[in-house]
Amino acid sequence: MKNLIIIGHPNVKSFCYDGIFKTIYSELSNNNEEIEVIDLYRDDFIRPRKALTEKYQELVLWSERIYFISPIWWFRLTPRMEIFFDEVFVPGFAYEFVNITKLYAYPRPFLKDKIVRTYVTHGAPSFPVRTLYLNSVKLRLVMGVYTFVFGWRVSLFTKTKQFWSVPFVSESKRKKYLKSIERDIKKDIKRV
Repeated sequence: MKNLIIIGHPNVKSFCYDGIFKTIYSELSNNNEEIEVIDLYRDDFIRPRKALTEKYQELVLWSERIYFISPIWWFRLTPRMEIFFDEVFVPGFAYEFVNITKLYAYPRPFLKDKIVRTYVTHGAPSFPVRTLYLNSVKLRLVMGVYTFVFGWRVSLFTKTKQFWSVPFVSESKRKKYLKSIERDIKKDIKRV
């Protein structure tokens, strides 16, 4: 299958990059899967970005599976990942609004055929984010971005994994995080 990995971390030594990205890439390569990578912090983001945006859109259309990887900063993904959503998943390409009444419309997704997995890392522990903040990061990402472009489905929630307290957990805990990613990728490959 055609796999697109979108990595949104500036530091190549980070757990997102050196751990999650490399694990996904390695599992897919070891199984002779087709892979393309969008490395948001290695690409030139100088404006105008029309050519870059069109290249990204071509890769999204090409792909059958999309893997998003980003840390959470200030309760959202990295700035370049957010720019990716803003400039690539635009109306007319990723979705359109369908009027219900004069004042109300709903989004009709154009990318419903994509299999999507997301891996985000937090510096914070799970408990306050999931309770006090109502897991607003995941809720906003899935309901406010993904359902618009990929359509409504439960797998968008279940395949968006959050890894907690990443700067503070033990190496063995990080290895457990990476093992869960390996299992996910193996499941994806088996489903062909």
